[in-house]
Amino acid sequence: MTSNGDERAIREVMATWHEATRAGDVDAVLALMAEDVVFLGAGRPPLRGKAAFAALARAGGSAAPRIDAASDVREVRVSGDWAFVWAHLTVVATPPDGGPAVTRAGDTLSVFRKEAGRWVLARDANMLAPVPAAPTTGG
Repeated sequence: MTSNGDERAIREVMATWHEATRAGDVDAVLALMAEDVVFLGAGRPPLRGKAAFAALARAGGSAAPRIDAASDVREVRVSGDWAFVWAHLTVVATPPDGGPAVTRAGDTLSVFRKEAGRWVLARDANMLAPVPAAPTTGG
């Protein structure tokens, strides 16, 4: 059962996440996740906990790429204080030196938990894969 209010709140969390990521605001992103958050991705070990996410997000410093992401939400289901979202995610990482952007896209499954009356990300699994650059034509 999905309440419209809960679904709307979860979609707002996702939109805020994308906006904060685009702005490079790590603290705002951290506020949207549970302390025990787990991120799963193909070909890499799980990233466990908010502190591990923070360390990774801040590791690049000024050399970190600018990240722009967009989700096409396919399904939201809420059951009590738990919810899942299936979405198609596209992420574009642009290096600060003006090098070519790298685009990755794929499906994600995110699990949210309601804590103190607000939805936070608890688990996230994504199957993002590189998107080939569009061929350039010679003139």
